[in-house]
Amino acid sequence: MILTSLMLTDQLNKYSDPAGKIMRMKKNGELIQLTKGIYETDKNTPGYCLASVIYGPSYLSFDYALSVYGLIPEAVYTFTSATFSKKKAKEYENHFGHFTYRDVPSEVYPYGVVMKEENGYVYKIASPEKALCDKLYTMPPVTSQRDIEKMLFDDLRIDKIEFERLNYEDIYQIGELYHCNNLKYLIKYLRRDAE
Repeated sequence: MILTSLMLTDQLNKYSDPAGKIMRMKKNGELIQLTKGIYETDKNTPGYCLASVIYGPSYLSFDYALSVYGLIPEAVYTFTSATFSKKKAKEYENHFGHFTYRDVPSEVYPYGVVMKEENGYVYKIASPEKALCDKLYTMPPVTSQRDIEKMLFDDLRIDKIEFERLNYEDIYQIGELYHCNNLKYLIKYLRRDAE
């Protein structure tokens, strides 16, 4: 269960020193600190359930989501999340793993995000299409359809079968909102393939 310092202080108000009690609870493992003022009581909670609590608003995306959907072959051990209007990337390390956060354009932030629930925890993750768009947005710009194809299948090693299962309409709808070459060329590439 996720608890904040305020919630804990309220729960422990019968103690003469609530802050001291919180320190003892941290020391004996009853509370595991996620970040300043936020704690988890279960050391076995999966990190992906906690990513948006550590820093937000955010949703899981980029490499982590691409791996979850089987679009890239690598297992990803960092919980990579998208934010907006934060201006700089953030990183956190705690008992539950390594968490990174970086901006996507605010216009695209709300689209293609799925809410999931697991054991009482609610977390947000990008759809496969959104995760791919977010990832391409962060990569060096390409200048042709041939370059985007190379980026997808050589650099990122995107699984071609999973790629063909993507909903191209979703990519067309949100891709243009990124205002970047990689998404512009991805859309051209997909439309050429559809013809």
